[in-house]
Amino acid sequence: MKILVFGSEGMVGSSICRIFDQNSSYSKIIKSNRKDTNLFDLDQTKKIINDTRPEIIINAAARVGGIVANNTYRTEFILDNLKINMNILESIIPHNSLKLINLGSSCIYPLNADNPIKEDYLMTGPLEPTNSPYAMAKLTAVEIGDSLNKQYGHQIVNLMPTNLYGINDNFDEQNSHVIPGLISRMHKAKTEIFNSFKVWGTGKPYREFLNVDDLSSAIDFVIKNNISDNLLNVGSGYEISISELVKKIQKVINFKGKIEFDNTKPDGNPRKLLDSSKLFNYGWKPKIELTQGIEQTYNWFIKNIN
Repeated sequence: MKILVFGSEGMVGSSICRIFDQNSSYSKIIKSNRKDTNLFDLDQTKKIINDTRPEIIINAAARVGGIVANNTYRTEFILDNLKINMNILESIIPHNSLKLINLGSSCIYPLNADNPIKEDYLMTGPLEPTNSPYAMAKLTAVEIGDSLNKQYGHQIVNLMPTNLYGINDNFDEQNSHVIPGLISRMHKAKTEIFNSFKVWGTGKPYREFLNVDDLSSAIDFVIKNNISDNLLNVGSGYEISISELVKKIQKVINFKGKIEFDNTKPDGNPRKLLDSSKLFNYGWKPKIELTQGIEQTYNWFIKNIN
C-alpha cells in the first residue's frame, strides 16, 4: 500500500510518517512538504499525485495556529487553507480509485453546539467568531469532498480531531495552541525564576485534548479497517478544566511560582467536548494519558526547542 502524506514536516504529518514508517503494512510512505511541492500551485499538486500514483493520500497540510494567530491573520488563514484543500481535491478528480484521508478541526462545529458534539451538528449554527475563517476553509473541504464522492465516486474520509498537542508542536508564545503555549511560557517563567505565572481567563472552561500520536493511530485504524464514513470525530473522550490542566503542566515542569488567573481576559466556550462514539464503536481508542503526553511533549521541547 503506497501512501502520500502532504504536510509531512508539521506536527501531524511528522507523527503520521514516524508511526507509519514502523508499520510493515505499508509498502511506501511518500513524504511531501513545502520544499518539494507548492500546494498553492495546482499544476505542482497534480504533478506529484500523477507521478507517485498513491493508493491513499493523507492531507495533513494546513496553516494552523492558536486563537491569537487565527484572529489576527484571518485573511491568510482562509485563503491559504482554501488553496491547499481545493488544489488537492481538484487534483484527485481523475483518480477516483484512491482514498483521501482529509484532516480538519473541531472548530468546524457551531459555537453553541450541545456537548458532546456529534458529527450531525455540522453546519447547524454560527461558527466561533475568532477562528471562523479557518473553520470555513475546513468546511469547504468537507463539502468539496462530498461532491467528489457523489459525482465521481471518490472515497473521502474527513477526520475531525479535538485539540491536538505533542512532539514537533509549535511552541511560539503568541501563535501556539493551549498546551504548547503554556509549556513554553511556564518553562520561561521557571528558568527566569518568576514568582508568578498568569493564565488568561478564570480557568473554569473545560477542554478535551488528544496526543498527536493517538491521531496517527486513529488514521492507521481507519485505513486498515477500510472505514469509509464521510465524517468522523477523533477525540480522547476526556475533558479537563483549564485550571487543572495548568496544575498538571506546573507539576511536570516543576514551576514553583504562584498561578494567577486573569479574569479580565475572555474564557471562550465554557465546554468543548467531541462525541467520538462512532470511531470508538468501530474499535479504536486513544492510548496516551494526558499527564504522560505532557511529559513526553515537555521532554521533546527541552531537547529540541529550548
